[in-house]
Amino acid sequence: MLATTFTLAVRSIRRHLLRSFLTILGIVIGVAAVVTMVTLGQATTAAVQQQIASLGTNILQVRPGQGFGRGGGGPRPPDFDQEDVDAVTEQVAGVTAVAPQAQSSATAIFNGANWSTTINGTTNAYFQVQPWNLTAGRTFLPAEEEAGRAVCIIGNTVRTNLFRNVDAVGQRMRVNDISCDVIGTLETRGQAGFGGDQDDIIIMPIKTVQRRLTGSRDIRLMLVGVDDDFDTAQVQDQLSSLLRERRRIEPGAEDNFNIFDTAQISATLTGTTTLLTSIVTAVAAISLVVGGIGIMNIMLVSVTERTREIGIRLAIGAVAREVLLQFLVEAVVLSMLGGLVGLLIGQLAILLLTPLMQVPWTFVPEINLIAFLISAVIGVVFGFFPARRAAALNPIDALRHE
Repeated sequence: MLATTFTLAVRSIRRHLLRSFLTILGIVIGVAAVVTMVTLGQATTAAVQQQIASLGTNILQVRPGQGFGRGGGGPRPPDFDQEDVDAVTEQVAGVTAVAPQAQSSATAIFNGANWSTTINGTTNAYFQVQPWNLTAGRTFLPAEEEAGRAVCIIGNTVRTNLFRNVDAVGQRMRVNDISCDVIGTLETRGQAGFGGDQDDIIIMPIKTVQRRLTGSRDIRLMLVGVDDDFDTAQVQDQLSSLLRERRRIEPGAEDNFNIFDTAQISATLTGTTTLLTSIVTAVAAISLVVGGIGIMNIMLVSVTERTREIGIRLAIGAVAREVLLQFLVEAVVLSMLGGLVGLLIGQLAILLLTPLMQVPWTFVPEINLIAFLISAVIGVVFGFFPARRAAALNPIDALRHE
């Protein structure tokens, strides 16, 4: 009986092909939107976590000021200096290394090609704090750091745009007016979590950058590496107390510096992307409800159109549950067909959008299966009322229907 009912349902759908397609359009859009949004949301979350992880775990970023987006009047908080770096290294328990940074922008020139990039002045502790390996060459020698020699380690973007097919290590280029020897090249990192190209960078000894580019001994950022055996929160509290003491901040006064934990940044960004994905998915899921209402409306119209057919079936011996099953199967077949088409369109949309969003393509079988099952459930829920109405028809009244 079930096979016969399924056959009748398919024949009914084929008789009104255009109407059937318009009926399932809401289901198609809903399933495609849900699958696309959830998959892209998970891919974006994974990409953000990967980008934050590339900065290293158990790292504290220390900057002067009171945090992002908190400007206002008043004097600018003082920058850090080398004494602050030494104090953090020696007096805070659990610190593995401290990498001071002084940044500037400059134009790099090699054989007539030029490229505007970011110059990051730091020490070899920079490579101890965060996992950024070299693809060729070496890091700074102690004598180069101490004397502030003009040596540099370049990111992949700078290497690609300046040196192209030439081996960069051992070459000499200019950074503004500084003649700089390339001693190493960095492995590719890609886009940063906040946007921007992490590979568009030149790393030089901090004393070189301070003397010849920034013209001051100021340090705008300290990267503090924390030992895995220590609690990062406790190290952060010690660090905050030390800096408040060194910067002579009165008790009860706000800090004129801020400390960011990369793990907290990752959790915040992950939570934000997950929340946005949930909101967008919920909005997209409304299309499924709209599609279910469309199926119910069309099935009600179908019951009215086929009243005499239903009367004949009941008159020749069909029972009410067989009529109910016939219309219920039609509704389920329509919604499942819409679900399948929606899955195909969703995967196509994911293939097209992942390169544009620069996130990895992923296939999430759970989401696809859940979306398909939801489409089937919608067929049962919204198809039951029309099917019950058809099964409740009186055979005599149905046969008299014009």
